[in-house]
Amino acid sequence: MPQPSGRPVVPPRAAALTAGIALTAFGVLALLLALHGWGPFPAESWLHDRAVTHRPGWAVRLAGAVTDLGTGFPPYAAALAAGVLLARGFETVRRRILWICGPVLVLAVGQLLRRGLMLAFARPRPPAADWVGASPSGYAFPSGHAFTGALAAGLLAWAVLCTARRRLAVPVALLLGVAGVAVGLTRVYLGVHWPFDVLGGWLLAVGWFALCLALVPPAFRRTRGVTGEPAEPGERGEPGGRGSRP
Repeated sequence: MPQPSGRPVVPPRAAALTAGIALTAFGVLALLLALHGWGPFPAESWLHDRAVTHRPGWAVRLAGAVTDLGTGFPPYAAALAAGVLLARGFETVRRRILWICGPVLVLAVGQLLRRGLMLAFARPRPPAADWVGASPSGYAFPSGHAFTGALAAGLLAWAVLCTARRRLAVPVALLLGVAGVAVGLTRVYLGVHWPFDVLGGWLLAVGWFALCLALVPPAFRRTRGVTGEPAEPGERGEPGGRGSRP
């Protein structure tokens, strides 16, 4: 059975620092939008106008296919795949179940958090006349597709970096990162979000994901699949401990 790579991916202190920076930036962005009356800034209006000016049918169809990766089944499938990858280093059923369910829970709770903020801010969307290839619901900030796509891609990329060999892990993680960013960009191109809605979704996704990484229980940080530290020799069911498979 393939073992985790043993490389430290995000140390807890770095994760906490990243969470603080991203969530602070999100808060500042929300404050600026509130002070502006939740209307679009001139730069947002300019980018929106450029995005909706020329949208050939093939580009709209492509953007629609990409934007669908940020809602419904695909994000949860990615989170579940991340959990399955992370659980492969354990033999105990309890820890396998916890790691399989963990990423899905992070995504689900994050969705609730994002929706609560969206309802509290109640930022209007761009004019419905500019919408194409999508039928959005709810308010604009932060973008649900941008948040969900980025978080799901981050969860799966982290799992790949934790468990796969570097030669495979790095390009796969980069590809997932590009896909997560692309989902957010399609929301502007399809005319259903202002650019700062997407930026807010990305910042919230990074902050929430990093916060969850920082809060991983210390006992689970001792696995090579999460922090690069080998398990204690007497711990069964952890990579590097007795009972681990060759």
